[in-house]
Order: sequence, then C-alpha cells, then structure tokens
Amino acid sequence: MTLLVSLRRLSDGVNHLAVVLCVACILAMLGISFTAFLYKLLTGSTLSWTYSLARLFLPWIGFLSMTISLRYGEHVAMTLLVRSLPRPLVQLAAGACLAVMALFAAMLVWYGWGFFQNATQIYMVSDRIQIPSQVTAIVVPLSGLIMLLHLVHGFALLEHFIDDEAAIHDLIETPDSETPR
Repeated sequence: MTLLVSLRRLSDGVNHLAVVLCVACILAMLGISFTAFLYKLLTGSTLSWTYSLARLFLPWIGFLSMTISLRYGEHVAMTLLVRSLPRPLVQLAAGACLAVMALFAAMLVWYGWGFFQNATQIYMVSDRIQIPSQVTAIVVPLSGLIMLLHLVHGFALLEHFIDDEAAIHDLIETPDSETPR
C-alpha cells in the first residue's frame, strides 16, 4: 500500500511541476509578444522572430494542460448519463473510462516517442535562433507518461463517485469566512 501512496505523492508533485512549467510557458509567450509590441511601438518596425518563437510554446501549453486537467477530473465526461445508470453499471463505466484513458496515454507514449525520434527538422526562428523540433516533440510522450502516472489516483479522477448531496451540504454549511475544501 505504501507504493501506491508514494506514486500518488509523485503524481501530485509532477502535477505541481507541470502547472509551474505551463505557467512559465504562458509567461514566456506573453513576454515575447509584449517585447514585439514594445519594439513596434518604439521603433515603428517589427521583429520577425517573435511570432515564430512564441508559437513554439503552444504544444507545451496544450499537452501539459491536458495532463493537469486530467489530474483534477476536468476532462470530457458524460457524468449525467453515467450517474443515471445503476451503481454496478456506474462502476463498470468508470473502469472502462479509466481503461480508455490508459490506452490513450499509452498511445501518446508509444507513437509520441516515434514522433520525437523522427523530429529531425530545425525551426528557423531567425537567422541566429534555430531550435530543433525535438524540443516541441518531446512533450507528446512526456504528457503520456504523466497521464499514466496520474492514473494511480484511480476513481478519484472521475466525477462519477462524487456525492452531490454531501458536496452541496458542505458548501451551504461553510461560513463565508472559510473557504470550502
């Protein structure tokens, strides 16, 4: 049981790191765009490399955001349909959902690794800034690994088992000075 607890802590730590990295990518994109704006405002001419450099952060933001949303149970789900089923079918549907997530994550790792290995092009951001395409391609298998790690949380990733009545009662009973759990 301690292995599962350790893996869940690792998952939470990796998720925290993914959040920090995602925020850093967004801030870098904003910084590059703001630099381009200020340069255009001050000189009247444009920097040709800012758009090309800023868009290299988009795959990182997209794939890392996907892993973060999975960890918090904010993924696409048909919760209303599943909750209308009898309890044994809800458990079966939840197990199938986790299996599909695991299959998707494994495919990201498997095919993403091949994509990473075949990414041999160089992004020519400018005549001086050249970035290997592997820098953006590595996020595909990496996000698959993170998703597989998050699956150690099991049914906690799914909304199907949240007791709505208890959650609503907790929110109603919480004084305004306290924040809900």
